Amino acid sequence: MKMICAIIKPFKLDDVRSALADVGIEGMTVSEVKGFGRQKGHTELYRGAEYAVDFLPKVKLEIATHTDHVEQVVEAIIQAAYTGKIGDGKIFVYDLQQAVRIRTGEHDREAI
Repeated sequence: MKMICAIIKPFKLDDVRSALADVGIEGMTVSEVKGFGRQKGHTELYRGAEYAVDFLPKVKLEIATHTDHVEQVVEAIIQAAYTGKIGDGKIFVYDLQQAVRIRTGEHDREAI
């Protein structure tokens, strides 16, 4: 099993969710987060004063999936989240040691 963590632009969430549903992903966790990478933030003007916005709003998706579905899921996220501009995001894939469905006690593959 693998855990896929994707950081994307907020306005791409619906596109990514739809693309993931098309490849059979039935559940995910979505969090609103802030961060920066190569974008390094930006400056904004508010009431005549300029100030720096160092942390930009992003959306973090966490998806647990079977190892054999990882490439499909990653490709779906890439295609749906792509804008071609800096700040499109990142995808991280890491091993998932164990999953347990609390309600039924199912483990691992059955729990996902």
